[in-house]
Order: sequence, then structure tokens, then C-alpha cells
Amino acid sequence: MGQRAEDTHRRLIAAAGELFYEEGIRASGIEAIAGHAGVTKMTLYAHFGSKDELVAAYLEERDRRWWEYLDEALERYETPEERLLAVFDAYRDWLVSGRLRGCGFVNFSAELPDREHPGRTVVERHKAGVRGLLADLVSGLGSEEPGELAEHLFFILEGAYVTGALEGDERGIGRARLLAESLIEDRPGPRLG
Repeated sequence: MGQRAEDTHRRLIAAAGELFYEEGIRASGIEAIAGHAGVTKMTLYAHFGSKDELVAAYLEERDRRWWEYLDEALERYETPEERLLAVFDAYRDWLVSGRLRGCGFVNFSAELPDREHPGRTVVERHKAGVRGLLADLVSGLGSEEPGELAEHLFFILEGAYVTGALEGDERGIGRARLLAESLIEDRPGPRLG
């Protein structure tokens, strides 16, 4: 793909993302997306064979950006405890940067009930990745039951994020962070330095 085609491809994904996030997937038609990107429907279909493909491509891009953002946020911390709590901070900051509209992956999964939809597959992989990250970080704590603690932290984090979006208030993630801190401190097993 040449540079011009790559630029058009990126523009289409960005336009779709803006409309999907603001209006929803179903409410965002191909014609509106193409117009928002400044291209024709034919150009859009030359890049993406269907709206489903565009949805999946947008979610892949959102997933990539999220992991870059999170990796950068976690680089500042060394201990597993600090890194676990930094995940909560990153979620809060991401929620605020999205104008408290919530998790795009959760929002889109509500619009994609078909578990075979290519976009739904991206959503499920993203959430599994978050679960896996938390499990890896909890394993670094030396906890006797890392799977259980990681699962608790995942549900607290996801619940706080959804609640923050519903209520239009990021403070719930702060409260969730305090609860996570308490669970991390009270866990059975050896403590790290």
C-alpha cells in the first residue's frame, strides 16, 4: 500500500472511530463515515470490504493505542504493586480523555451481540489481555492465590470504569483504586520489599 493509500486508510479508521464512539456503530452509516473522512463510499469499500471489516479495523487500532498508552504509563513504575495501581490510574485518565463516554470496547460489545462478529473478537481479545496483564502483575506479588486476586482486580477495574461512564464521574475509579490497594496489601502470601 502506497503512502497516499495508507493515509486514506488511517483517515477512514479515524473517521469511523469518531462516529462510532460518539454515535454508535449501528447509527454510523457507511455514507456518513466516508463523508467524514472526505472520501467516496467506493473508496471506503476499496479499503474495507464491509462495515464489519471497518469496525474490526477500528477496534484493532483502538486496542493498539490503548496498549501503547498503558505501556508508557507503566514504564514509570518498578514494583508490581505500583504497576497494578498504575493500571487504575491509566484507566481513569483514559476515561477522562474520552469525555467520560466509557470503554469503547464495552460500548461496542453491546452493539455486537454476535460473538462471531470480527469486532466482537477484538473486544474479547482486548479484555483477555487486560485480565492477563493483571494476572502477570499479581503473580509478581508472590500472592498465594494470584488468579483470584487478579480476577477481583479485573472486576473492580471494569466495574468502576463502566460506572464512571454511566455517572459521568471519574472519582469511582479513584475509589476502586483504594479498594484495589487494600486487597493488594491484605493478600495472603509473602510481601515484596
